[in-house]
Amino acid sequence: MTALAPAPFASASGVSAPRRSPQARRRRLVSVALLIVVAAATLVLMLPILIIVFTAFKPVAEVNAYPPTLLPGQWTLDNFARIFTELPFARLIANSFVFAGGVTLFALVFDSLAAYALARLDFRGSRLLLIAIIASLMIPFQATLIPIYQLVSDLGWVNSYAGLIAPRAADAFGIFFLRQFFLSLPRDLDNAARIDGASELRIFRSIVLPNAVPALLTLGIFTFVNNWNDLLWPLVFTTDSEMGTVTSGLTLLTGPGGIIPQGVMMAGSLIAVLPLAILFLLIQRRFVESVGTSGLK
Repeated sequence: MTALAPAPFASASGVSAPRRSPQARRRRLVSVALLIVVAAATLVLMLPILIIVFTAFKPVAEVNAYPPTLLPGQWTLDNFARIFTELPFARLIANSFVFAGGVTLFALVFDSLAAYALARLDFRGSRLLLIAIIASLMIPFQATLIPIYQLVSDLGWVNSYAGLIAPRAADAFGIFFLRQFFLSLPRDLDNAARIDGASELRIFRSIVLPNAVPALLTLGIFTFVNNWNDLLWPLVFTTDSEMGTVTSGLTLLTGPGGIIPQGVMMAGSLIAVLPLAILFLLIQRRFVESVGTSGLK
């Protein structure tokens, strides 16, 4: 009498292992393919940043070598030392913080006030005013640069923080963006507060702003990054290198014969990126929490 062959996929306990269905295998293959595509896309997006990081640590000979290499053969900190000796880089970083931070602070205050008036108050001419604000978004920034510079020059604000910050203290995009968010908030809260005798300023401060934290954070990040990375505005309104920003200061880097020292430039760019990365890491948790808790009960 012949012995029975063991059942396929049988385990030691006598229970057969479950087989994966074709649909499960197909889903797994799709997930693996998507993971590979996302990893490749991330690598492509990170490649410029990797080039900046590795070039900043290369000596001059390797930066100018051909064919170029990605990883430095010899790591050095000379480029970081040169950026602080050839430029008043610490002052430029401080100017960038004052400029970008000041514009962001004033823009959030003035934009939110204007947006509240357009979204929550009924007054004559509000629709015409909104159309004018939206129409101003279609005007190229370069078209208004010369008139603004003439006004700033007449006020004596060239090479000053006031000349850098004041013309950007309010923004048409920020007003429109916050107005659209304020419209999504129920008006019953406003009406209930008015019945209780609350003023418009109290309603704005105690009801509207706490529920608009996600929109304010979004606009604040956008405004800060946009002004931190801006090159044309500081170049036009500052002629003194001590009043420049990081972006405008990097344009002053020139070597013998007008050759730009790429290693020093990459070191300065890397230092300029770090505050933005740190700011994002500090705010992202607060931003996610505010989005998750912004629902009105």
